[in-house]
Amino acid sequence: MPEIAAVEEALEAAVSCLDGGGERRPGQRAMCEAVAEAMDSGRHLVVAAGTGTGKSLAYLVPLVLGQGPTVVATATKTLQDQLVDKDLPQLAEALGQPVRFAVLKGRSNYLCLQRLKEHAEDDQLGLAISDGPKAEISRLAAWAQQTDTGDRAELDFEPSAAAWDALSVSGRECPGAQRCPSGPVCFAEKARHRADAADIVVVNTHLYCLHLFSETPILPEHDTVVIDEAHGLEDIVSDTAGLSLTGGRFDELARRVRAVVADSSTAGDLEDAGVLLREALALFRDKPLPAPLPDELQQVAVLARGRVEQAAVELRAVPDDAPGDVGPRKLRAMLASSALSEDLVRAVETKPSEVAWVAGTESAPAWRIAPVQLGDLLTERLWEHTTAVLTSATIPMNLGEVLGIDPDGHHAIDVGSPFDYEANGLLYCAKHLPDPRNPRYESALHEELALLIEAAGGRTLALFTSYRAMDRAAEVLRELLDLNIYTQRDLPKPELLRRFATEVESCLFATMSMWQGVDVPGESLSLVTIDRLPFPRPDDPLLEARRERYGGDAFRLVDLPRAATRLAQGAGRLIRRGDDRGVVAVLDSRMARAGYRWDLVNALPPFPRTADRDRALTLLRLISDQG
Repeated sequence: MPEIAAVEEALEAAVSCLDGGGERRPGQRAMCEAVAEAMDSGRHLVVAAGTGTGKSLAYLVPLVLGQGPTVVATATKTLQDQLVDKDLPQLAEALGQPVRFAVLKGRSNYLCLQRLKEHAEDDQLGLAISDGPKAEISRLAAWAQQTDTGDRAELDFEPSAAAWDALSVSGRECPGAQRCPSGPVCFAEKARHRADAADIVVVNTHLYCLHLFSETPILPEHDTVVIDEAHGLEDIVSDTAGLSLTGGRFDELARRVRAVVADSSTAGDLEDAGVLLREALALFRDKPLPAPLPDELQQVAVLARGRVEQAAVELRAVPDDAPGDVGPRKLRAMLASSALSEDLVRAVETKPSEVAWVAGTESAPAWRIAPVQLGDLLTERLWEHTTAVLTSATIPMNLGEVLGIDPDGHHAIDVGSPFDYEANGLLYCAKHLPDPRNPRYESALHEELALLIEAAGGRTLALFTSYRAMDRAAEVLRELLDLNIYTQRDLPKPELLRRFATEVESCLFATMSMWQGVDVPGESLSLVTIDRLPFPRPDDPLLEARRERYGGDAFRLVDLPRAATRLAQGAGRLIRRGDDRGVVAVLDSRMARAGYRWDLVNALPPFPRTADRDRALTLLRLISDQG
């Protein structure tokens, strides 16, 4: 394990090589030392590292100096690309030593050369694909001749779901390199070989959790994992440890069966089963499923499984050595049918430790199952075997408890942020506004927004907890203000952010998906508004089950930590570099009145606080005039 003195020396060398000679940050150094100590002791580490800390470098330095292999898991592609394309190469150059690293993604992120070959050789496969996706498939075929990785992220265009699905394969239906004719040249297999040879493997958190819960390891053996953006780990674990069953999976299996047996007698029955499942699930949408299951749903599940098994019988009758590429198609279809059959069995045999419910839209309901409590699962799969470093700019106050980390088996620290929030920002709470549940709230909210945005001269990221609230506010304020107001519905996210950043006096109105991952430093953003405290939905079936488990502590352990983390993420959009200035305005009076308000305030950056609107307006006008 790396010695502290060597880690400090390496961090200094790495910082010195940054543009302008870098900046020495006490929080970065403290985090770097804590990661090295965790690797040495085998004791888990939970570290809150505020915006501007330089946390990526803080954990990469000890990983590079340590004995690999190690894994870094991150929830966003942006950070993944930053680590692989920028941070790790710069660190290797600064230290003057080679660093073996690789990025690994789920199989569906890589173009499948076998499926491409089948499309090129069999016109029948394209009959159900419209002209647009067919043209994209031609572009993808040309790209396949040039790319070394086959990684979708390297494309210079975004293929449609139909085109990419036609040329990719999921991990549950891939037969593996040994059983696939294109195995020797498989892009996904090449990525795995690179990962096996690396000292640091960068993955997304979803793939890491799939690795934890898979009977066949996906990643190389490793002693240490760093989970960046760990505030989202609970939800990702819930997704990957559970299942999602939709009617669309029957449609997809039917297509795979027809690709093997053109005149299939079972493909139509599979599609009918998908329709029946959708109709049965629609009756329970957004509701928990009782145990035992309702008779009508159980009957549909049994019927559906029978039809999947009939399709498997039809597939097995096709010779493995059938002409052309029928054999590989058959194998993938068999694996897909087996996975669907297994999930149907699991769906009707939900364990007492799990909750089942119906999510999704009215036209595409999804039968979901997830564990209620995650501690035992993660203890068995992760905490007992691998040293984990969990880090984020916003760490939920009870993350260790929720994830089941032994209180005596981990160390938790907060290294703060180098930004001067006291001098450069202000937290304003509109205490005078009606309670958000009051009918008078909406009109008062719009009046408050108009005053704040006008004082800021635009330059506003307005965050809303619902699309309805966003749409209504945009409609009203476009009439009141002579400013360009974009909403999240108007353009793709990259173009929205580009326009917002370059059109200094514009505004961007957005919902929950933009409460994090939005980085607009400089004069284009001096006001962040938040319409309501972002508590989770009270009728979310999974959270309802967790509330029941915690009883009287449910609000403290379920709702309040989620609201505090989301609020901190939203407020964190304001100060993105040392010279940023502005106001975070929370337009929910509960922030100033509720008994739990200090739990929320303490989760935020240490801004000066006020309920005086004139003070907020004065600062915004000053910043606008100086801008």
